[in-house]
Amino acid sequence: MRQNREYIDAPLAIGARLELPEPAAAHLLRVLRLGVGDGCVLFNGDGFDYDCRITAAGKRGGEVDVLSARKVDNESRLRIVLLQGVARGEKMDWILQKATELGVAGFVPVSSERSEVRLDATRLEKRLAHWRGVVASACGQSGRAMLPPVAAPLGLAEAVADLPADALKLVLDPAATACVRGLAGPGNRTVVVGIGPEGGWSPRDRSVLADAGFEGLRLGPRILRTETAGIAAISALQAAFGDLA
Repeated sequence: MRQNREYIDAPLAIGARLELPEPAAAHLLRVLRLGVGDGCVLFNGDGFDYDCRITAAGKRGGEVDVLSARKVDNESRLRIVLLQGVARGEKMDWILQKATELGVAGFVPVSSERSEVRLDATRLEKRLAHWRGVVASACGQSGRAMLPPVAAPLGLAEAVADLPADALKLVLDPAATACVRGLAGPGNRTVVVGIGPEGGWSPRDRSVLADAGFEGLRLGPRILRTETAGIAAISALQAAFGDLA
């Protein structure tokens, strides 16, 4: 049976009574039409699901009692970070949503020479909040209780300089000879997958990636769109080394 599960950005503790934030209240009370006495599950990204009971429901919001907590253990043993060239509108949302469902551990959006999306400071703040909301919603749907962080977008050179030094760094390249089946198991290392924007990586971008230790990875003979490439790579890596059986 599907749980009525909702993310809230607030502390949760057994025995507490708390007011539902507006987005959670709108979904639970107005969309799902839950009422006083009904149960729901809240999570805040700390790794637990909290069983709650609605104690007040009205047009302006509601309250819940936190009854119990359960540790959620469904994070992948393979830590994948998606270094993603910022894509336009719904494409970026789709990438974040599906990669979260597949168990990605974090996102590093980047701007590169061929990026078609340019965000000023005001738009950047709003877009980042939106992206993090997309990830939280995907965690709610997929049963994850840990939220993969979404970093603020950086230029490519700045972003790769912040990556773990010992990470296995891969960039999709249809001309590469290495494939997933031929990779050595990453063990406890983070795997960073670099995916270009709609226009792909420029020669200068590829030079930056190579200097940062990125290795070419071939998924197949066809060139994939930005919204397809990362999801395909994550799926292949999870099937080979993670928990996608």
